Amino acid sequence: QVHLVESGGESVQPGDSLRLSCGISGRTLRLTSVGWFRQAAGKAREFVAAITWKSGEIHYADPVSGRFTISLDSSKETMFLEMNNLKSEDTATYYCAADERTYIMAVASTYDYWGQGTQVTVSS
Repeated sequence: QVHLVESGGESVQPGDSLRLSCGISGRTLRLTSVGWFRQAAGKAREFVAAITWKSGEIHYADPVSGRFTISLDSSKETMFLEMNNLKSEDTATYYCAADERTYIMAVASTYDYWGQGTQVTVSS
């Protein structure tokens, strides 16, 4: 079992920056990748970014590429999502997720563990 806990979501203005954190604990030895997804009100959950557990290979969704940065700390106990130049369309609940079966990083249904989510609101 792997436990994930997100934090850092808040209300900000367009153009602001924000860093989300995801605490990772439990049986992480078999993890293949961890990532961030988001879900806006009335919309499907969508991929944001992911990083492979062992090699550190990173993938970003096109809408956030160049603005968001995903990282893992050296102990692999915390994953971060640094978000810059935030836009109103980034408003969503952000979830961290962990996969222990596949390397299909951008598909939510392949992930085995999820956090409870943290709300990010971008509004002037």
